[in-house]
Amino acid sequence: MSDTSEFTEKEEKEDITPEEEQGNQSEDSSEDEASGATEMDFLRNLFSSTLGLGSVEKVLDELNLEGLARYIQSGKCKNIVCMVGAGISTSAGIPDFRSPGTGLYANLQKYNLPYPEAIFQIDYFKKHPEPFFALARELYPGQFKNIDTLERVAGLEGDDLIEAHGTFFTSHCVSFSCRKEYNLEWMKEKIFSDDIPKCDKCSSLVKPDIVFFGESLPVRFFTSMKMDFPQCDLLIIMGTSLQVQPFAGLVGRVSKSCPRLLINMEKAGQADPFFGVLDFGGGMDFDSEKAYRDVAHISTCDEGCLALADLLGWKGELEELVNSEHSRIEAEDQQEKASGAAGAAAETGTPRSAPEDKTTDQQTND
Repeated sequence: MSDTSEFTEKEEKEDITPEEEQGNQSEDSSEDEASGATEMDFLRNLFSSTLGLGSVEKVLDELNLEGLARYIQSGKCKNIVCMVGAGISTSAGIPDFRSPGTGLYANLQKYNLPYPEAIFQIDYFKKHPEPFFALARELYPGQFKNIDTLERVAGLEGDDLIEAHGTFFTSHCVSFSCRKEYNLEWMKEKIFSDDIPKCDKCSSLVKPDIVFFGESLPVRFFTSMKMDFPQCDLLIIMGTSLQVQPFAGLVGRVSKSCPRLLINMEKAGQADPFFGVLDFGGGMDFDSEKAYRDVAHISTCDEGCLALADLLGWKGELEELVNSEHSRIEAEDQQEKASGAAGAAAETGTPRSAPEDKTTDQQTND
């Protein structure tokens, strides 16, 4: 971990331009401000716990899915925020990042990387973009729509969706003096043409707008952290190891009375034992005697959501929605494949059906 950080810092200092320096300063301002706010929260919790100030409202009668379902049905739960990671997409055939053996980082040997995370390092990408686009080509085909835009396929967009670590939906030229934008179809065409995407304006690399190590998160991430999380009265965390900051630190941005549900294959985000004893730091507490709001449901994300929906009386509606959406996506895929096949046939000059065939078909139908 430390070696990776040192490598990134060194390379960024060598490659940075005046334009990038100015851009980085403006983008980093939100992160610096957020970091300062986190430190203030830490100190506030420290003094509050040490001096015995304030009281915490316990809103769950049981620390399990049943208790959460009753809380939701009580009418007191108005503002729900979901934090989701790559684990929500594994049932769609998309690997997560860190699962031993099956995760993305465990299966990158063929790209001859200096270390697995390098494939998402911005400085490494600028010098060696080939591994990333080869991986994108491998992940993209048929069995799912995109490696990170399933939320959009499901209908979430606009104010309901914050893609904290970016998206493939749009792409930009990496040059700070250009930054020309490209859409998803343009990038998809480049990925499958085996060409490294280059800007048609300045010839620099074009990168999908996913956030690489060494890049700033979207400004809207920090805006939401300040605006939405303090108002949250139920935080649902799914499919994430909660290891990458500042995303992982969001669990501590809700009020101390806000229940937090983790649906994951293993427990994550737990407080450091030392800080847990002092009752500050924002980490999850599932098992101690002081646990009062955190619930861990150990299962796949699909199974956990279905179990909660069942307790809320929504299971049938959810299953019907899933089936109808699968049918819609499958129909769109078939239409897209048919259009592609027709276009390929036209380009290669494949002859159309002879007139006599049409006559025969008409006579048969009659």
